[in-house]
Amino acid sequence: MEWYWYVVLCVIVLAICYVIFNYMRIKKMKEGTEEMADLAGIIRSGANQFIKTEYKTIAIVIVILAAVFTLFIEKLSGITFILGAVVSSGACILGMKSATYANVRTANRARESKSIGETVKVALAGGSISGLSVQALGMLGLVIILLIWGVDHEADGGGFLLGLRCNPTTMRITTYSLGCSIVAMFNRVAGGNYTKAADISSDILAKIRHDLPEDDSRVPNTIADFIGDNVNDIAGNCSDLLESFVATMAASILIGATLYAGKGAAVAAETFTATTIFPIILAGGGLLGCLIGLVFANVKKMGDNPSKELNIATWLSAGLTLVIGFFASMFVFKNVPLYEEFRIGWISPWVSAVLGIASGVAIGSITEYYTSTDFKPTRTLAEMATEGEAFVVTKGDAIGSKSVLLPVLLIAVSLFVSGKVCGTYGIAISALGMLAFVGTTVSIDAFGPIADNAGGLAESCHLPADVRVITDKLDAVGNTTAAIGKGFAIGSAAFATVSLIVAYVGNYTAVGAEPILNIASYVVVAGGILGGALVEFFSAILTDNTIDSAKLMADEGDKLLSIPGVLEGTVRPDYNKMIDTAAKEALRKMLFPSILALVIPLVGGFLFGVEFVGGLLVGATIVAIPRAIFMGNSGGAFDNAKKYIESGAIKGHGKGTAAHKAAVTGDTIGDTRKDVVGVALDIFIKSMSTVANTLGGVMARFTLFR
Repeated sequence: MEWYWYVVLCVIVLAICYVIFNYMRIKKMKEGTEEMADLAGIIRSGANQFIKTEYKTIAIVIVILAAVFTLFIEKLSGITFILGAVVSSGACILGMKSATYANVRTANRARESKSIGETVKVALAGGSISGLSVQALGMLGLVIILLIWGVDHEADGGGFLLGLRCNPTTMRITTYSLGCSIVAMFNRVAGGNYTKAADISSDILAKIRHDLPEDDSRVPNTIADFIGDNVNDIAGNCSDLLESFVATMAASILIGATLYAGKGAAVAAETFTATTIFPIILAGGGLLGCLIGLVFANVKKMGDNPSKELNIATWLSAGLTLVIGFFASMFVFKNVPLYEEFRIGWISPWVSAVLGIASGVAIGSITEYYTSTDFKPTRTLAEMATEGEAFVVTKGDAIGSKSVLLPVLLIAVSLFVSGKVCGTYGIAISALGMLAFVGTTVSIDAFGPIADNAGGLAESCHLPADVRVITDKLDAVGNTTAAIGKGFAIGSAAFATVSLIVAYVGNYTAVGAEPILNIASYVVVAGGILGGALVEFFSAILTDNTIDSAKLMADEGDKLLSIPGVLEGTVRPDYNKMIDTAAKEALRKMLFPSILALVIPLVGGFLFGVEFVGGLLVGATIVAIPRAIFMGNSGGAFDNAKKYIESGAIKGHGKGTAAHKAAVTGDTIGDTRKDVVGVALDIFIKSMSTVANTLGGVMARFTLFR
């Protein structure tokens, strides 16, 4: 084993040790009052029960698919598929559990210290467990596969029962990625339904039907809403970004193998080795940068501006990733023969990575502009609320549509330049560059729901007003970091999906031939049209499921509120009934949309061929990316416009006014957009692309209508 593998493994182990350290440190902190500990225990128990029940279904699907891969495709691919599912599950469960401990301790630190800076550190420590787990565990699984089996572009293999010819390396890497992808899809679909059905029904009951404060403990749906923040915004987001991160590493390695296979004896073996190890070293350098950035934020004395402190951690992590990536590119590529696609020499992959990193930071900044109350779009939206619901919805839609152009332009330019500078390999490395410091971006994203839960607990447990001032400040910052995280997730999904599509075309292309997808072919166009329509269909299913569940929960909550003593605050509502209702609805409705992403490319490939599937992937990506950005940013603007009004920023139009209720309507619309549909669309296109990569070679041999 070469020395650089030891270095990468040491960084992974170091990150895992820091995760364990933070987890133990948070658990030792005080929870606060008896009421705070009681409600936090209910949230923790509900989140654990939901995940436990969900994973019973996921485990069945994983075992069945693993058996199919092992028996009919490639003997060891079932093991790597399970490994992917395990590391993804481990990261999201660890992140969720840490968040359910950090939320109440964040509220208590605000209660005891009365310091924003001290309180931020607790929430960020909880978030860092999620972020570093995502990057460290995602890397660990892939490194294990590469160390045990290596990368062999010429190998041939098949399953135990059916000897389908396939490349074992390709199958093991893609099935590992697919295992991560399936867990992400189930988590996002089920978690999104759970949290938004609870959130919407809670808003309807408290703000529309009964004029109660937000997060009022008398509303039985409130606790289910708190739980939803953990099972979707933490667990779902962890599995989402881990899947993107793993997919880009996998695509980079596969494209490297395809390049070498296409060049034949014209290129040295060390060039092939360089293209396969560079993604791992770049990702390892990014993990080290994240670790340093988060440790710095933890030890640095923080002031009263949480956004500034969180931005410092992001910029430090990104900067260190850039520096380490430069030296990694020089070390790996400087002394080996290079492909002609590397147009500016050994620095070509690094330039591609820089484009990805810059795009990720820029997309986050654009998202912040369109969703934060610090800027004009969201403030204007809040002012429109004084004119009624129609103005809010129309203006919010316009903001969401405007916010699409710049991120898509950035993605397009970065992909174009990356391809020009470093060929198809550069496109994959650009995607990986954006995700190389995913540990920090997920940590700061996870800060949001932890802060939100802390604020909710402060209100539900009737903590002093000065505590609410601190938690409200963190909640507002958390809304922005969550919106930025969603923008980052969508942007990274675009890069990841394009790199997967490039890898897919190379996967079924004959050795020595140039990988080309003929967009003028009627087969490809037919697939593209269907792919775009499927995105709309998938969005509709998720929206319908969430709204139906929210209506049921609102009606059930009304029945519980009608019990004598509940509204008066002398009788505690039956929280467990609402928690069970949310869980049952989410789990009942998660299977069909989750399976769609697996079935569609399979059916399309075996019926109409690999080019049809290529069109399907391109069409779905072209429609899904702008739609996901629109959903995320319009939803974020709706949410923060409501909070802007609640802060008293618009004189005469505070809580309980007609303008506030109009803003709540917008927020209700935005909830499904940003936390259900928008975040699931990126996994939908990534999952389809991963399935296509996994079975592209098989589909090329077995097509019904050639």
